[in-house]
Amino acid sequence: MTALTQAEVSDEIAALADSYAADGVVETQPRLDYAPYRSSLLRHPTKAPVQADPEELEVWAPVFGERDVDPLEADLTIQHAGEPIGERMVVTGRVLDGDGRPVRRQLVEVWQANAGGRYVHQRDQHPAPLDPNFTGMGRCLTDADGWYRFTTIKPGPYPWRNHRNAWRPAHIHFSLFGTEFTQRLITQMYFPGDPLFGLDPIYQSILDPAARERLVATYDHDLTVPEWSTGYRWDIVLTGTHRTPLEDEVES
Repeated sequence: MTALTQAEVSDEIAALADSYAADGVVETQPRLDYAPYRSSLLRHPTKAPVQADPEELEVWAPVFGERDVDPLEADLTIQHAGEPIGERMVVTGRVLDGDGRPVRRQLVEVWQANAGGRYVHQRDQHPAPLDPNFTGMGRCLTDADGWYRFTTIKPGPYPWRNHRNAWRPAHIHFSLFGTEFTQRLITQMYFPGDPLFGLDPIYQSILDPAARERLVATYDHDLTVPEWSTGYRWDIVLTGTHRTPLEDEVES
């Protein structure tokens, strides 16, 4: 694809937003083929989904038991011998259905870049340092009231080559499993006030501003621990008109 400048991508984003606003279209989930997000044009589904027998699929799919998830896995800062570099923080919230009821014993997984904006992955060639004390992966189960809680390090932004000088806002990936392996949902959590929001085609692929805001966590001073960590609150709504935008409808 032809490399575009940030100004050209920003013009595309503004033009698309204006066209859908003029048509009165409200889209609360990410668009599958969003032109400013270059690779979505090649990766989005173009054919109807293939029907599969869920019972047969579940026979062969991986499973997990509640005893497989150790409570220590929810603290991403204690997985190695030393302390990771960066802003230590707590991220917590509730997983809810469309009627505000808690989703109990839900497996929640997270993965993220380190404070320098780099993932522990062989395909990540961003010339930022790896942190030997931070892997960037964790998981937990929601409690009886639907609460999850992670202790981690605030991730840094990183370049992603969508266009010239493209940078992703800082974010944490969330994966949620239901009672079966085929019920997996994926989304991203962002941080308030990020200056890269208006320049990021993945974030902007959700055309409804109110839906975009549901991906942004809230700083919560009551969660902040003196001399130790900052705190952020972010609820995940799985169904209904106010559900959290989900990645499995736009990107992996």
